[in-house]
Amino acid sequence: MVEKSRRFLRTEALLGEAGMQKLQRAEVMVIGLGAVGGYCVEALARAGIGRLTLVDFDTVDESNINRQILALTSTVGAKKTELARRRVLDINPDCNVTVKDMFVNGATLPQLFETTPDYVIDAIDALNPKCCLIEELCRRGIPFVSSMGAALKSDASCIKYGRLSATRNCALAKFIRKRLKKRGLDLSKIYCVSSDEQVNLPETAVFMEDNPGQESGRQRHTLGSLPTITAIFGLTIANAVIKSIVSKE
Repeated sequence: MVEKSRRFLRTEALLGEAGMQKLQRAEVMVIGLGAVGGYCVEALARAGIGRLTLVDFDTVDESNINRQILALTSTVGAKKTELARRRVLDINPDCNVTVKDMFVNGATLPQLFETTPDYVIDAIDALNPKCCLIEELCRRGIPFVSSMGAALKSDASCIKYGRLSATRNCALAKFIRKRLKKRGLDLSKIYCVSSDEQVNLPETAVFMEDNPGQESGRQRHTLGSLPTITAIFGLTIANAVIKSIVSKE
Protein backbone atom coordinates (compact mmCIF):
# COMPACT_ATOMS: atom_id res chain seq x y z
CA MET A 1 0.00 0.00 0.00
CA VAL A 2 1.40 3.40 -1.04
CA GLU A 3 1.54 5.85 1.84
CA LYS A 4 -0.48 9.03 1.25
CA SER A 5 1.69 12.10 0.66
CA ARG A 6 1.99 14.46 3.62
CA ARG A 7 2.64 17.43 1.30
CA PHE A 8 -0.82 18.98 1.71
CA LEU A 9 -1.77 17.37 5.02
CA ARG A 10 -2.44 20.65 6.81
CA THR A 11 -4.41 22.16 3.93
CA GLU A 12 -6.65 19.10 3.80
CA ALA A 13 -7.04 19.18 7.59
CA LEU A 14 -8.56 22.66 7.30
CA LEU A 15 -10.51 22.35 4.04
CA GLY A 16 -11.49 18.67 4.21
CA GLU A 17 -10.88 15.92 1.68
CA ALA A 18 -13.54 17.23 -0.71
CA GLY A 19 -12.07 20.73 -0.59
CA MET A 20 -8.59 19.40 -1.26
CA GLN A 21 -9.86 17.45 -4.26
CA LYS A 22 -11.46 20.60 -5.69
CA LEU A 23 -8.10 22.38 -5.49
CA GLN A 24 -6.32 19.46 -7.14
CA ARG A 25 -8.82 19.43 -10.01
CA ALA A 26 -8.76 23.19 -10.55
CA GLU A 27 -6.90 25.12 -13.25
CA VAL A 28 -5.80 28.66 -12.42
CA MET A 29 -4.10 31.06 -14.82
CA VAL A 30 -1.82 33.74 -13.37
CA ILE A 31 -1.06 36.61 -15.73
CA GLY A 32 1.93 38.66 -14.63
CA LEU A 33 4.63 37.01 -12.50
CA GLY A 34 6.08 40.07 -10.84
CA ALA A 35 5.73 41.46 -7.33
CA VAL A 36 2.05 40.50 -6.91
CA GLY A 37 1.72 37.58 -9.31
CA GLY A 38 4.79 35.77 -8.03
CA TYR A 39 3.28 35.49 -4.55
CA CYS A 40 -0.04 34.39 -6.05
CA VAL A 41 1.76 31.50 -7.76
CA GLU A 42 3.63 30.63 -4.58
CA ALA A 43 0.44 30.35 -2.52
CA LEU A 44 -1.51 28.46 -5.19
CA ALA A 45 1.28 25.91 -5.62
CA ARG A 46 1.56 25.37 -1.86
CA ALA A 47 -2.23 25.04 -1.59
CA GLY A 48 -2.16 22.14 -4.06
CA ILE A 49 -3.80 23.65 -7.15
CA GLY A 50 -3.60 20.87 -9.74
CA ARG A 51 -3.06 22.90 -12.92
CA LEU A 52 -1.35 26.26 -13.26
CA THR A 53 -0.93 28.34 -16.40
CA LEU A 54 1.77 30.96 -15.91
CA VAL A 55 1.90 33.98 -18.22
CA ASP A 56 4.60 36.64 -18.55
CA PHE A 57 6.92 38.03 -21.23
CA ASP A 58 9.64 39.49 -19.02
CA THR A 59 12.99 38.55 -17.55
CA VAL A 60 14.25 39.29 -14.05
CA ASP A 61 15.94 42.65 -13.59
CA GLU A 62 18.14 43.54 -10.63
CA SER A 63 15.61 46.21 -9.61
CA ASN A 64 13.03 43.42 -9.08
CA ILE A 65 14.94 41.95 -6.13
CA ASN A 66 13.38 44.29 -3.56
CA ARG A 67 9.89 42.79 -3.98
CA GLN A 68 9.62 39.81 -6.38
CA ILE A 69 9.86 36.28 -5.01
CA LEU A 70 11.40 34.96 -8.24
CA ALA A 71 14.08 37.67 -8.31
CA LEU A 72 17.46 36.71 -6.82
CA THR A 73 21.02 37.62 -7.63
CA SER A 74 21.31 34.21 -9.28
CA THR A 75 18.17 34.69 -11.45
CA VAL A 76 18.84 38.13 -12.96
CA GLY A 77 18.30 37.86 -16.71
CA ALA A 78 16.27 34.63 -16.53
CA LYS A 79 12.73 34.32 -17.89
CA LYS A 80 10.10 34.65 -15.18
CA THR A 81 7.90 31.96 -16.71
CA GLU A 82 10.66 29.36 -16.55
CA LEU A 83 11.68 30.33 -13.02
CA ALA A 84 8.06 30.10 -11.88
CA ARG A 85 7.58 26.73 -13.59
CA ARG A 86 10.61 25.22 -11.88
CA ARG A 87 9.62 26.64 -8.50
CA VAL A 88 6.07 25.29 -8.73
CA LEU A 89 7.32 21.80 -9.63
CA ASP A 90 9.79 21.90 -6.75
CA ILE A 91 6.86 22.63 -4.43
CA ASN A 92 4.46 20.15 -6.04
CA PRO A 93 5.89 17.77 -8.67
CA ASP A 94 2.35 16.57 -9.46
CA CYS A 95 1.18 20.01 -10.60
CA ASN A 96 0.44 20.30 -14.32
CA VAL A 97 2.26 23.52 -15.28
CA THR A 98 1.84 25.33 -18.61
CA VAL A 99 3.84 28.46 -19.40
CA LYS A 100 2.97 31.14 -21.93
CA ASP A 101 5.93 33.42 -22.57
CA MET A 102 3.95 36.26 -24.10
CA PHE A 103 2.84 39.87 -23.76
CA VAL A 104 -0.88 40.13 -23.11
CA ASN A 105 -2.84 42.67 -25.14
CA GLY A 106 -5.88 42.77 -27.40
CA ALA A 107 -4.06 41.00 -30.23
CA THR A 108 -2.81 38.07 -28.14
CA LEU A 109 -5.99 37.34 -26.15
CA PRO A 110 -7.22 34.60 -28.51
CA GLN A 111 -3.88 32.80 -28.10
CA LEU A 112 -4.06 33.25 -24.33
CA PHE A 113 -7.45 31.56 -24.03
CA GLU A 114 -6.96 28.56 -26.28
CA THR A 115 -8.27 26.69 -23.23
CA THR A 116 -10.57 28.00 -20.51
CA PRO A 117 -9.23 27.99 -16.94
CA ASP A 118 -11.46 27.77 -13.89
CA TYR A 119 -10.03 31.02 -12.55
CA VAL A 120 -7.76 33.82 -13.76
CA ILE A 121 -5.59 36.11 -11.66
CA ASP A 122 -4.84 39.45 -13.29
CA ALA A 123 -1.53 40.73 -11.94
CA ILE A 124 -0.74 42.97 -14.92
CA ASP A 125 0.57 46.42 -14.03
CA ALA A 126 0.00 48.16 -17.40
CA LEU A 127 -3.29 50.01 -17.86
CA ASN A 128 -4.22 49.22 -21.48
CA PRO A 129 -3.45 45.47 -21.38
CA LYS A 130 -5.20 45.21 -18.02
CA CYS A 131 -8.40 46.79 -19.33
CA CYS A 132 -8.36 44.59 -22.46
CA LEU A 133 -7.90 41.49 -20.31
CA ILE A 134 -10.68 42.37 -17.87
CA GLU A 135 -13.09 43.12 -20.70
CA GLU A 136 -12.29 39.76 -22.35
CA LEU A 137 -12.69 37.84 -19.09
CA CYS A 138 -16.08 39.45 -18.52
CA ARG A 139 -17.13 38.67 -22.09
CA ARG A 140 -16.12 35.02 -21.73
CA GLY A 141 -17.64 34.67 -18.26
CA ILE A 142 -14.37 33.44 -16.70
CA PRO A 143 -14.13 34.09 -12.94
CA PHE A 144 -11.15 36.28 -12.02
CA VAL A 145 -9.59 38.54 -9.42
CA SER A 146 -7.64 41.62 -10.47
CA SER A 147 -4.84 43.40 -8.64
CA MET A 148 -5.03 47.16 -8.34
CA GLY A 149 -2.10 49.41 -7.41
CA ALA A 150 0.23 48.16 -4.67
CA ALA A 151 3.01 50.66 -5.34
CA LEU A 152 3.32 53.76 -3.12
CA LYS A 153 1.37 52.05 -0.32
CA SER A 154 2.76 51.17 3.12
CA ASP A 155 -0.18 50.40 5.46
CA ALA A 156 -1.01 46.69 5.30
CA SER A 157 -4.23 47.20 7.27
CA CYS A 158 -5.72 49.16 4.35
CA ILE A 159 -5.54 46.26 1.87
CA LYS A 160 -9.02 45.04 0.91
CA TYR A 161 -10.65 42.37 -1.26
CA GLY A 162 -13.92 43.51 -2.80
CA ARG A 163 -15.74 45.00 -5.76
CA LEU A 164 -13.96 47.32 -8.17
CA SER A 165 -16.87 49.73 -7.86
CA ALA A 166 -16.12 50.16 -4.14
CA THR A 167 -12.38 50.94 -4.37
CA ARG A 168 -11.08 54.21 -2.94
CA ASN A 169 -7.79 56.13 -2.98
CA CYS A 170 -6.30 54.01 -5.77
CA ALA A 171 -5.27 55.89 -8.91
CA LEU A 172 -5.02 52.71 -11.01
CA ALA A 173 -8.50 51.57 -9.97
CA LYS A 174 -9.88 55.02 -10.79
CA PHE A 175 -8.51 54.90 -14.36
CA ILE A 176 -9.72 51.32 -14.83
CA ARG A 177 -13.22 52.11 -13.56
CA LYS A 178 -13.48 55.01 -15.97
CA ARG A 179 -12.37 52.97 -18.99
CA LEU A 180 -14.43 49.89 -18.22
CA LYS A 181 -17.54 51.94 -17.51
CA LYS A 182 -17.21 53.48 -20.99
CA ARG A 183 -17.04 49.95 -22.40
CA GLY A 184 -20.33 49.10 -20.71
CA LEU A 185 -19.04 46.70 -18.06
CA ASP A 186 -20.79 46.24 -14.72
CA LEU A 187 -18.10 47.28 -12.22
CA SER A 188 -20.02 45.76 -9.31
CA LYS A 189 -19.34 42.28 -10.73
CA ILE A 190 -15.56 42.75 -10.95
CA TYR A 191 -13.58 41.70 -7.88
CA CYS A 192 -10.14 42.98 -7.00
CA VAL A 193 -7.60 43.56 -4.25
CA SER A 194 -6.75 47.18 -3.57
CA SER A 195 -5.57 49.53 -0.83
CA ASP A 196 -7.69 52.45 0.34
CA GLU A 197 -4.71 54.04 2.08
CA GLN A 198 -4.50 57.80 1.59
CA VAL A 199 -0.80 58.21 0.93
CA ASN A 200 1.43 61.14 1.81
CA LEU A 201 4.40 60.62 -0.47
CA PRO A 202 7.97 61.89 -0.24
CA GLU A 203 9.29 63.58 -3.37
CA THR A 204 11.53 60.58 -4.06
CA ALA A 205 8.62 58.08 -4.30
CA VAL A 206 8.14 58.64 -8.04
CA PHE A 207 11.18 58.92 -10.27
CA MET A 208 12.30 58.47 -13.86
CA GLU A 209 14.53 55.65 -15.04
CA ASP A 210 15.64 54.07 -18.30
CA ASN A 211 13.16 51.56 -19.69
CA PRO A 212 15.01 48.31 -20.52
CA GLY A 213 14.35 47.01 -24.02
CA GLN A 214 13.25 50.38 -25.33
CA GLU A 215 15.12 52.71 -27.67
CA SER A 216 18.03 54.66 -26.26
CA GLY A 217 16.99 57.59 -24.12
CA ARG A 218 13.42 56.33 -23.52
CA GLN A 219 12.43 56.67 -19.85
CA ARG A 220 9.47 55.67 -17.73
CA HIS A 221 7.97 56.67 -14.39
CA THR A 222 8.96 54.29 -11.61
CA LEU A 223 6.99 54.05 -8.37
CA GLY A 224 8.45 53.18 -4.98
CA SER A 225 7.11 50.00 -3.38
CA LEU A 226 7.55 47.72 -0.38
CA PRO A 227 7.97 43.93 -0.55
CA THR A 228 5.52 43.50 2.31
CA ILE A 229 2.63 45.26 0.59
CA THR A 230 3.02 43.64 -2.83
CA ALA A 231 3.32 40.22 -1.20
CA ILE A 232 0.15 40.77 0.85
CA PHE A 233 -1.69 41.80 -2.32
CA GLY A 234 -0.63 38.55 -4.00
CA LEU A 235 -1.44 36.35 -1.02
CA THR A 236 -4.82 38.04 -0.53
CA ILE A 237 -5.74 37.39 -4.18
CA ALA A 238 -4.62 33.76 -3.96
CA ASN A 239 -6.60 33.30 -0.74
CA ALA A 240 -9.76 34.65 -2.38
CA VAL A 241 -9.33 32.29 -5.34
CA ILE A 242 -8.66 29.26 -3.10
CA LYS A 243 -11.75 29.96 -1.00
CA SER A 244 -13.91 30.46 -4.09
CA ILE A 245 -12.77 27.17 -5.65
CA VAL A 246 -13.41 25.23 -2.44
CA SER A 247 -16.86 26.77 -1.93
CA LYS A 248 -18.15 25.87 -5.39
CA GLU A 249 -20.64 23.01 -5.57
